[in-house]
Amino acid sequence: MSWFIAKRLVSLFVTLIFATIVIFAVLEIIPGDPARLMLGINATEDAVSALREQMGLNQPIFIRYLDWVTGLLSGDLGKSFTYSSQVSELIGERIWVSLPLALLALTLSTVIAIPIGLYAAARRGRTSDTSIMAATQFGIAIPNFWFALLLVYVFAVALRWVPAGGFPGWENGIWPALYSLFLPAIALALPQAAILSRVARSALIEVLGEDFIRTARAKGLTKSQTLWHHALRNAMIPVVTIMGLQFAFLLAGTIIIENVFYLPGLGRLVFQAITQHDLPVVQGTVLLLVATVVVINFLIDLLYAWIDPRLRSTTR
Repeated sequence: MSWFIAKRLVSLFVTLIFATIVIFAVLEIIPGDPARLMLGINATEDAVSALREQMGLNQPIFIRYLDWVTGLLSGDLGKSFTYSSQVSELIGERIWVSLPLALLALTLSTVIAIPIGLYAAARRGRTSDTSIMAATQFGIAIPNFWFALLLVYVFAVALRWVPAGGFPGWENGIWPALYSLFLPAIALALPQAAILSRVARSALIEVLGEDFIRTARAKGLTKSQTLWHHALRNAMIPVVTIMGLQFAFLLAGTIIIENVFYLPGLGRLVFQAITQHDLPVVQGTVLLLVATVVVINFLIDLLYAWIDPRLRSTTR
């Protein structure tokens, strides 16, 4: 098991190093001069050159990459061109909106999807199963931004049950903050719940055909007991995989949702940084999101070994 963890850690670090190279290189080749964008089209060449030198943009790309990576090792993500603040401070302020939003959406998605997947798998081929699968297909096909706009129109504009957007801040109380995140979380969660329920159903149907399920039933266990105590755990590997990837997607995919609901999170920060060509902010935020995906995949690998004893025996 320790050898398995060591190999996964090496893979994690190699992936992160490769990610820094790709992120830096891709953003460097994007057309546009940050200095000229900040000063405007009427700025003189001398002023643009002076600002480029001040921001370190006149140095060779290899030197700038080394400076950026060296700063990352010490926790320095650079300084924003637009806000004149440290990128780590900007991310630290915004992540306390995006992270709770992603966690709330993942919780709602899981709570909805697992029971639906169990119900559909237990009634495979029946009308209820067919209806559920049709509904989940519809949920997958709907873009989350369109669904978000629909939720705003129904619950905020027509019914006036919830605010249409904005975030009051955690300093004004946990309940008002969560209340403002509830509608965006639903917009993120339902399409993901549709995907997760289909994965759970497929995994459960495959497990229900195994010999140990028939043995459990022959010993007198009810269908419900067999589903919850035997089938579900053995079907959790693909489900856990999708849940991990969904959390990474929910954290990274909030750009549109946060702009629809006007939430001051990472998604809105990235959107603003891209429009302003603020490379340090884009690089730091994208690297954080990539690192989140890589770490989550690492944790999923560890969960595999914990869920399935066969993996523990093959990784020693």
